[in-house]
Amino acid sequence: MPYFRISEAARLLGVSDDSVRRWADQERLSIVQDGAGRMVIDGVELARVAQQLVPSEAALPAPAESARNHFPGLVTSVRKDGVMAQVEIQAGPHRVVSLMSREAAEELGLDVGVAAIASVKATNVVVDLPRERP
Repeated sequence: MPYFRISEAARLLGVSDDSVRRWADQERLSIVQDGAGRMVIDGVELARVAQQLVPSEAALPAPAESARNHFPGLVTSVRKDGVMAQVEIQAGPHRVVSLMSREAAEELGLDVGVAAIASVKATNVVVDLPRERP
């Protein structure tokens, strides 16, 4: 069973270490000691907390469309050339990059600091495990 240290859990949830500790103090999640005496959170517990305490669509309402994966965030970069635009959105701990027409980016008024929602609809999603720490 996987266990995560407080800093790892905070990074995965996109919150501060203090938020994780505060949630433990409020008994919204359980922190236990592992065999080495470190304070850790069980992976199953962390998944439950992720679903209940950190809803991914809390910042902005989800648009009414067929895509089911919505990442609300802030536009952090817009690069335009003659025809295309590359738009980067920081959605919590996730950086989402979209390539679109320059015309679409301008019609949406996308610029640095604008709140936006990246919607993803994919038939193929690759899942991988993080590399072991050295």
